[in-house]
Amino acid sequence: MDLNARTAAFVLGVVLLIVGVLGYVPNPIVGPVGIFLTNNLHNLVHIISGIFLLLGVYTALTPGLALKILGVVYAIVAILGFVMMKGGDGMMFGIAMNTMDHWLHVVLAIVILAAGFGLAPGRRVATA
Repeated sequence: MDLNARTAAFVLGVVLLIVGVLGYVPNPIVGPVGIFLTNNLHNLVHIISGIFLLLGVYTALTPGLALKILGVVYAIVAILGFVMMKGGDGMMFGIAMNTMDHWLHVVLAIVILAAGFGLAPGRRVATA
């Protein structure tokens, strides 16, 4: 498998969808009592983010552009998380977050932006 923006957007989109759904299932990793604190709105943001990246893969929106847009959004969320929640756990615009979420958003922003700006677009599969 060739690593390109299309592949990166597909993999990241599927992962975000899985994480969003996983937030509704009791587990120790992501959820109201997980390592990464989420609530219903936070889970929906992950699902919407995953759908957005998959739209970049399967529609006229290019995967590179989808990655760049979502990377900028996650960078803004990371910065706001550290600015608004100086102490760790809490809410940002109704979205439950903790310190682990803030650092994960930093990593996600870096990875998504690197994929959007650094990877070749990839081939679009022709459909009839």
